[in-house]
Amino acid sequence: MENNEKRSRFALVRMIRGLAQPANTRAYKEARIALERLSAPIVAVLIPVLAAVVLAVVTAMKPRTVSVMEIQLADLDVDDPPQTEPPPPIDDVVMPPDDVTVDIALPDTPVAAEAPTPEPAAVATAAPVKDLSKTVLPVVSPVCMKRPTGYNLRSQAARSKHLGPGAEMGNGITEGSVLKALRWLKHTQRPDGAWAGPSPTAMTGLAVLTYLAHGETPTSREFGGTVGRALDYLIASQREENGVTRFRGSDGNEYAFLIATYALCEAYGMTRNPNAGEAARKGLARIIAGQSPTGGWDYKLNRASTRDDLSFGGWALQAMKAGKMADLHVDGLDECVKKSVRYLKTRAFRKGGFGYCAGNAPSGLTATGCLALQLLGLAREKEVRSALDFMRAWGPVWDNHPGGRNAQYYSYYATQCKYQAGMRENAAPADKTSWKKWNAEMKAAYPSAMTELPERIPDTEGRPCAMGYWQNHDTYNAPVMSTCLCALQLMVYYRYLPTSSLRATEIAPDVQALVKDRSDEIVPVIDI
Repeated sequence: MENNEKRSRFALVRMIRGLAQPANTRAYKEARIALERLSAPIVAVLIPVLAAVVLAVVTAMKPRTVSVMEIQLADLDVDDPPQTEPPPPIDDVVMPPDDVTVDIALPDTPVAAEAPTPEPAAVATAAPVKDLSKTVLPVVSPVCMKRPTGYNLRSQAARSKHLGPGAEMGNGITEGSVLKALRWLKHTQRPDGAWAGPSPTAMTGLAVLTYLAHGETPTSREFGGTVGRALDYLIASQREENGVTRFRGSDGNEYAFLIATYALCEAYGMTRNPNAGEAARKGLARIIAGQSPTGGWDYKLNRASTRDDLSFGGWALQAMKAGKMADLHVDGLDECVKKSVRYLKTRAFRKGGFGYCAGNAPSGLTATGCLALQLLGLAREKEVRSALDFMRAWGPVWDNHPGGRNAQYYSYYATQCKYQAGMRENAAPADKTSWKKWNAEMKAAYPSAMTELPERIPDTEGRPCAMGYWQNHDTYNAPVMSTCLCALQLMVYYRYLPTSSLRATEIAPDVQALVKDRSDEIVPVIDI
């Protein structure tokens, strides 16, 4: 080893001496060759050394300053001050009615009348919810997670622009009735977060949709705790049974499953609550898996049935719409939408309207099929045009609706259909007139039909405020359901923009064509 070191030193000395000789000598040429061989290792050593020296000099000359930015997530709506109280637990929900013109199977358990006053109930023992910020963090932060543009009208500032003297808008009376309903719902919420009724899960889903329509989230000042408890209940109620996603407290036909999924999709869209998003995806996955081969849905999400119940499927379609608006990506959702469009146009539509089941004559569910196509971005299709004509003479009556039993069930859809048609860009004069007429009658009839309680409930400032509820008496007299359906109608002005005027709210804004296959059936060609 010593000999190697001596040889290396000798070679280095000889190279240096050689470089000092004249350029035309042998010693100089050999020294140049040796230098070229050593250049790569020398550079490899010198560059890191020089970089370290420069870095040390720069560091010594400039003092280090470390800035720490605390980043938190906050809800976009600054109109609703943060909720300071932690949200409590949750409970059950109700289910909506079936159609009228055809005998519709009711839930396996008979529906009992629900008292309008709150009834105590034992707190449900549900699986714990993962504590991933059940609400949106109630802190105003430089970084905000924006909600999808389809929900922007629900802020307090935006709502006020749709309340005024115009014949097509709401007013202080309609908004006052909505607030009475929201306070009554708050007053009647069970300790576990649900509302009493034939199906607590369905009732809670409807109540959540009602609060969300008014822009109320778990961070809202007055209703944040109520919404938070309700969402916790829905999330904790979801469970897996033999590989199938279900909700505790559902009804026999699984209407509640669809309504709860719909509510969770909207909740995720407005809050970005990860727990709500996870539950919504699971619900949508089962809705997709339960679609029939012909594109519709039947009780219990029975995939094998081709009965295609539009009353049942209407809630599945609304859930899918909300899922798309919330940017929830679930395998098979786009294909499911395409199949549902084909079902609506070729199986549910008959003789100018939509029937209860495939092939049935038009019924009160004409509004359900019409709204589904409008929300799916097909508001200009001939089936929608015919359905609007079919409903032209309808009015927002309180009982004995032309469509059949449970007036508010049909009016819930009809109000949205007429609003969507009459308020969209380049609306037909007949649609504008129809909406203004319906709206004028609704604004007069609904507030007067509300039952106001003698008790008062304090608002955030401690001021006593009125509470009220609605209740149908023709078939389904569950006040929670009637109250939610009526309140949702009185918020139609700012709940959804007309689908033709805002691409962000459309499920299929880029429908490329509607062509006929060899069987002469309309086949939607949609690139979502």
